[in-house]
This record gives sequence, C-alpha cells and structure tokens, in this order.
Amino acid sequence: MTVRLPGRFSVFVVATLAFIQLMFGVQGLLSPGTAQADLAGHGGPVNGLTISSDGKAVLTAGFDYSVILWDLESEEERHRLEGHDAAVNAVAFLPDGSKALSASDDQVVILWDLTAGTELRRYTGHQGKVVDLAVSADGRFAASASWDLTVRIWDLQAESDASEPVLLQHRAPVNAVAFLADKGLVVTGAADSTIRIWEAETGKLTQQMSAHDFGVSAISVAADGRHAVSSSADETLRYWDLETGDEIAVLRGHQGAVLAAAISQDGRLAASGGTDGKLRIWRLDSEFYSPQDVSHKGVVWSLAFTPEADVLISAGADALARVWRLDENGNQRTDGVQTTAAGAVAPDYADIPGAWQFRKCAICHSLTDDDEHKAGPSLHGVFGRRVGTLEGYSYSPALRDGDLIWDEESIDALFRLGPDVVTPGSKMPIQRIPKDEDRAELIEFLKRAAGYHNGTGAPTAPARDASGSTPGETGGVGSDGEGSDGAPKRDADKTGARD
Repeated sequence: MTVRLPGRFSVFVVATLAFIQLMFGVQGLLSPGTAQADLAGHGGPVNGLTISSDGKAVLTAGFDYSVILWDLESEEERHRLEGHDAAVNAVAFLPDGSKALSASDDQVVILWDLTAGTELRRYTGHQGKVVDLAVSADGRFAASASWDLTVRIWDLQAESDASEPVLLQHRAPVNAVAFLADKGLVVTGAADSTIRIWEAETGKLTQQMSAHDFGVSAISVAADGRHAVSSSADETLRYWDLETGDEIAVLRGHQGAVLAAAISQDGRLAASGGTDGKLRIWRLDSEFYSPQDVSHKGVVWSLAFTPEADVLISAGADALARVWRLDENGNQRTDGVQTTAAGAVAPDYADIPGAWQFRKCAICHSLTDDDEHKAGPSLHGVFGRRVGTLEGYSYSPALRDGDLIWDEESIDALFRLGPDVVTPGSKMPIQRIPKDEDRAELIEFLKRAAGYHNGTGAPTAPARDASGSTPGETGGVGSDGEGSDGAPKRDADKTGARD
C-alpha cells in the first residue's frame, strides 16, 4: 500500500528523523566527514546555499534568520545580511553577482545589494513560507516557491512595487523551482509528487510529469536547460530529460528521504543528500551512474556545484556549509578538517542530567559571552536578567518592552505553558516540556552552565565546588524568549512541511 503523506513527506516523521540524526550525529553515530574547508558562521542549521556564476562567492541561508555572503577562495565572510523575521530557506544570485535574493519562513523575498550589504526591496504576497528561489539567466525574472501552493514570478525590472506577479498553482506545497536556461520556461516540483513546466511570462502550463512516489523536495537543472535531477522522500534521485519528459534513470542508495539535489552545469555530475547524513556524488556520463560516497555529519539540506564542477558545497543541520573539492571524475580529493556539529555541550557540563535537555536549546542559544551569533540570544548570565536587555541581539518589540525577570519560576512557566503564553509576540516557536522533572533538570543545568546576572549589567558564571554543586540562588533561568528550545523551526523535510 502506498501512503501519500501531506506536505514534504510527514512533518512529524521527518522532523523526528532530522532531530535524531542531528543529536546522535554529535555523539559520533554518524561519520564526521572530511572536507577541504568549512564555512562556519551561522548559529543554527544552514537551510540553503547558492554559488555565484563566476564561482568566487557563496551565499548561505540560515535558520538564525541571516544570510551570509562568503568569499570562496579566502573562505571569509564578506557580509552578514539581516532583515528577515524568521528562518531563511533559500538564496539566489542575480547574474552579475552584485545583487541577490533571499526567501524566508516570514513569507517575504528580499532583494539585496551585495556590494553595500544593504536591503533594496521586498517582495510580498505569499501566504505561506517561501522555501525556494530561482533567477532567470537574463536577470529579469525571479521565481519564489511557497507552501501557499503557488510559485510567484516577479519582474525584477518593474519600477512599481504594485506590479502583479505571474502565479503558478499546484495542488500542494511547492518545494522547488528553477528556470530552464534561455527557454523562457520555469520548472517546479511540489508535494503532490509532480514536476511541472510553465511559460514564465504567461503562467501557461506546458508539461506535467508524475515524478516520484512521494513529494518532490528539490530540482536542479543543467546549463543546457534540458537535463535535470530531482529528489524526494521516496529515497531516490531521478535524472530527467525535460524536453521529452522522459525519466532517464532512478538513482538509489540513500536510506531515508533525499532532501537536496544538484547537477553540474555540464551535466556530468549530480549530487544528493538527505536525512541519512550521506552526501552522494553520481557520474551521469556513465551508464552505471556509479555513486562516489562522501560522509556528512547531520542532515543535508542543500547542495551546489561550482561552474567547473571542481567544488561541491553542502549545507546542513550541523550549522556548516562544507566545501568538497573534486577531481574530474567526481571523486573527493583527500586532506581536510573535521568539525563538531551544532548542539554540542561543553565537556565541563556534559555530565549534568539537564545537558540532554539543553542539546535542543543549543540549536538557538549559546552559553558563552563571546557574542556567538545564533537564532536566539546567549544565555550567559541569564539568571536575574530582564528580558530583552542583552546587548547586540535584535529582540522583537514584545521583549524589548517587557519587564519579566528570568528566574526559576519564569523559566519553568515558559516551558510548562509555552512562549505564546509567557512571552506572547516573541520570535520563539511554541515549545513545551511537559514533564516536571525534565524542566527541573534543564533549570539545574542552566544554573550551572549559564550563570547569574550580577545586577550591574555584566554576567557572571557561578563556580562549581568540589561536589559539583553551585552557590546559593540569586535569580533564575530563562531564554529571553527568543529562538527555540526544540528541533529547528525548519524541522521537517523537503518533501512536505517544515513545521
């Protein structure tokens, strides 16, 4: 019996798979992988990425609400772009590389000036989170795929903000979109398991294919505009001739939903990744479609090749964009570095029972005072701190004007009743910890690992005595109500829903 689950596979099933693999990946259940470099700067899962047409720059989209522009050669951050009010899911360069687009759970698409690092324009109208983006080869049009069942085609050269986009309609959330070279066509993939091809300027449907056994999670098109690959929760990567609508090959090997797909511009190589933490590289110019296996720590969300296909970059739940250098056959070159996944707890506190509870919080919150950038503020010195007062973090208005003091009582209420009750209007997704003992363990952990506010504005962490206990209580614990205590907000898969 075939069961078609709603959205991008199943919200609960894939969110659970992703979370389990993220958590256990930190403990070494998954191979750590070896990469030539890691672009580390996001404070949570990296949801999407793209590479510029000259292969020199990379954009990454983060669960921490930010977009980062990287110099690929130096592996240094050029700009951090902040303007979204929720997790960023997708990014796309305009052809000349001076501008780019980003799309978010906040239902907004933003156009950025990459030279200045500033916002130029906002495109609004979607009624659901926007999960994928594409830009036409001439830079005139952009396409945004959303869970409101539509793709919107925006005229980037239109002078008026009131210009109406062309709407493409699916029967289910749309997860993937790409333009077909200079053909004036756009291809879309959705949770209804179909791939559709449309005229970009008119919205006329020209072709529809029943592509997968479950929803389509990603689509990548080669430079010829004809050959493409698509991925799905049915555990396959599929290779297509879009001109004829024929399926050339079904590429199997993943043990779980395949969430990311990429094809090189010359059509020789493809790559896939998903919930099994494996990144696979496939030779498409061989009748055997032989995979070259590469390990990746944590769930793989997004993939992209450089124009020459000598570099593959992968993004995932470990808060990294990882750089894999390839030879002409798609084999991974050796030498590199190993990294640690997000959510790890400092060894000094790993023996405290509440450390397990905090592994979920660590996706959004750090315990340090070094301004580490995450979706939520640092919890360093949080006991006795008033909400919305940590310098350097962009709070929602609801918390900037709040007078709640974080202590044992307030943090217990936060996770017993939920942030929608205790800190209404904050960015924190609804998360609850129903068991009294679990909340108590988390509070005890934070008392030891996060520390106390000393009343002068400078946080201090309590020392641990020989028995491992902490000094007397001077306040309480809390999370400033921003960020998340649970699995990433982008917590499902690319075959259905992300929350």
